Amino acid sequence: MTDVSVIPMTAAHIETVACLEQACFSAPWSAASLAEELENPLAVFRVAVDGDGQILGYMGMHHVGDEGFVTNVAVFPAARRRGVAAALLAHMADYAAAHRLYRITLEVRLSNTAAIALYEGAGYVRDGVRPAFYRNPTEDAAIYSRYFQ
Repeated sequence: MTDVSVIPMTAAHIETVACLEQACFSAPWSAASLAEELENPLAVFRVAVDGDGQILGYMGMHHVGDEGFVTNVAVFPAARRRGVAAALLAHMADYAAAHRLYRITLEVRLSNTAAIALYEGAGYVRDGVRPAFYRNPTEDAAIYSRYFQ
């Protein structure tokens, strides 16, 4: 997909991003929780939009010291497999390079083979497993990191 821009999340995006959370996750973030991130100095939240400004997906990360910790990556079902998540990951890699991060880490359900393929294709490597990390249903999480230095 060539018509994707990645921009900072603002208050105007919260309602749509909360709907995206509902569509994608069994334990979605609320609109209030997302809005709190706009006030969090450690938060780096971005939305991917099309040429008309419609939100296609989003990614949240906390920048702590020289590391980034991904909170969520989500893409609306109708926009999947069109490069939206890859654009978000590439944007965060650029952010990591510009801010001299050592690594970005994330967790992913072991059953989410599509996301795992995406992360591995973007240079993330598996560091370990968090047993029973997820709920609804209970499932282990694979820990992935991308190193920048």
